Amino acid sequence: MKESKYVTIYKEWKEKIESGQIAEGERLPTESSLMESYQVSRDTVRKSLNLLEQNGYIQRGRGRASLVMPKQRYTFPLSEIASFQEVNKLSNAHAETEVVNLDILQDSHKIKKIFQQSVNGEVYELIRVRRMKDEAVILDKDYFVRDVVPRLPLNECKVSVYRYLEEELGLQISYAVKEITVQKANAEDYELLDMGDYNMVVVVKSHTYLENNTLFQCTESRHRPDKFRFVDLAKRKL
Repeated sequence: MKESKYVTIYKEWKEKIESGQIAEGERLPTESSLMESYQVSRDTVRKSLNLLEQNGYIQRGRGRASLVMPKQRYTFPLSEIASFQEVNKLSNAHAETEVVNLDILQDSHKIKKIFQQSVNGEVYELIRVRRMKDEAVILDKDYFVRDVVPRLPLNECKVSVYRYLEEELGLQISYAVKEITVQKANAEDYELLDMGDYNMVVVVKSHTYLENNTLFQCTESRHRPDKFRFVDLAKRKL
């Protein structure tokens, strides 16, 4: 099947940005210039630019040319469920994962507090630190219901849990409810993260569901604030 023109344009500019042909902060050609260069419609150009923006390569503004975004930040899509490895590959940041703890929780009161509802049986607690350029900048705390995830191999926790859940266990992950807050760093943040002069963290809490609406995972992801940007595509409701 022939590739759509807007995808081709997106890939060309993505390659130019990743290879450094276009520097951070540099402006892209105007929509009119791109239309003329590729002999395509304005809608096709805008689809290409939207993809570049959604994936963190550029920043667009009404009436202004698109700017190439700095590479030192991870871009997390709020409207998608993406594993850390998928975000890492997209950002091309060569981050590493360290498993701090993998344990089984049996305390029903603690489990209910985490999931905000009663859960049958035990829960896996997985704590990982993500490192960028030898700096610990994310603390991920994941909880998986063992009725759904009966086994969680340590090796998979070091690579990609979602790959294991979907490809090995055959789970159909559907959607998540996310909450984002900014909080003061706690003792655990200072112990496990390289906080530097920062005393705040961006906290993303997620409740993730399967296709049959079964809640199987809760996540608390604590981010050092200087390394990340969270993006979404918003449309005006008429």
